[in-house]
Amino acid sequence: MSQGVSMTPETKEKIDQLVKNNKILVFMKGAKLMPQCGFSNNVVQIFNTLGVPFETIDVLADPEIRQGIKEYSNWPTIPQVYINGEFVGGSDIMIEMYQNGELQQMVEVALAS
Repeated sequence: MSQGVSMTPETKEKIDQLVKNNKILVFMKGAKLMPQCGFSNNVVQIFNTLGVPFETIDVLADPEIRQGIKEYSNWPTIPQVYINGEFVGGSDIMIEMYQNGELQQMVEVALAS
């Protein structure tokens, strides 16, 4: 726990609410229409291809969330994808799951619930 500052309870609560209230949520650099990094863009493209509704949070606009989300998920990089309240992974994991069909199933289950 030596690196950086621990996230505040407020930030944790904010992330909790975001994760709970959105079936598919992407914490990314930039916005859905203007991704600011290639990895974030990959994830947006995958969900666009699937044609499913998803929300994005621009971590560049919110330094507390940018830092907090890494601690929240225990995952060091952005983007981060949450489906049905669970952390799924980043860009590489999304691509792999998309290619093997797991992501489509997971998304269908999430949107049906």
